Amino acid sequence: MSLAALVLLALVQGITEFLPISSSGHLILVREFGAGAGLDTNGANANAELVMDVALHVGTLAAVILYSWRELAQIVRGLIGGLTGGPAARQGEGWHLAWQVALATIPVFIVGFLTKDFITESSRTVAVIGWTTLIFGLALWLADKAATRLTLPRLGYSRALVIGLGQALALVPGVSRSGICMTMGRAVGLDRFDAARFALLLSIPTILGAGTLAGIDLYQAGDVQLEHDALIGGLLAFGSAWLAILLMMRWLKHATFLPFVIYRLALGAVLLFMAYA
Repeated sequence: MSLAALVLLALVQGITEFLPISSSGHLILVREFGAGAGLDTNGANANAELVMDVALHVGTLAAVILYSWRELAQIVRGLIGGLTGGPAARQGEGWHLAWQVALATIPVFIVGFLTKDFITESSRTVAVIGWTTLIFGLALWLADKAATRLTLPRLGYSRALVIGLGQALALVPGVSRSGICMTMGRAVGLDRFDAARFALLLSIPTILGAGTLAGIDLYQAGDVQLEHDALIGGLLAFGSAWLAILLMMRWLKHATFLPFVIYRLALGAVLLFMAYA
């Protein structure tokens, strides 16, 4: 893969990974138009393309960990206190947040394991991503109209599980993992900022699991160039993801998801035009 193609893919992945706008939809556009412009954005083969996709996701993992370090430190303190202390130590916010994240992560791992072959072989098409980008953009718009009743400390286990069940839908390309988590968070009454905070926390175990599988593929392939490209792409994705997270969270402190909804509708329309025209 050329340096220009690698930079383009990494920046697009980093910018779109944590915004509720579907990173996979953008990568489809980049690969389609990049190939038309003479860039080797599709990789040497299908396996190399998938591994590079996940390698770019891993680059964004460092960005979300860096942004969410306070919540992660709270979770670690809560787990240590809860495991070493008495029942009173298990009433803290960090203890409950840790188990809420764990509970909400279980569905995506189960569904991912059961549907891995179907998802990787049958659903990475422009038409599927166009429809999911459009439909779940409308879902975000409807959910954002829900009344704000909760902040993250009052989320509870049942609502965390609902968000986790929604996250499992993001295994279908175009749904957007961050987008569906924020959609479900708003649907259960979380304010916008905390819905995004919880979505960021849920991304950590999900990306970590995907990155582990990608690392195994890289090791088995023994492709030095692919490893080099993955390293460069990860670093670029980290920087762009960090900036995107900062800007999104600043926006959600005082505004709605409407700009993201409009953008998703436009992107979905473009993808459907590409698929059927």
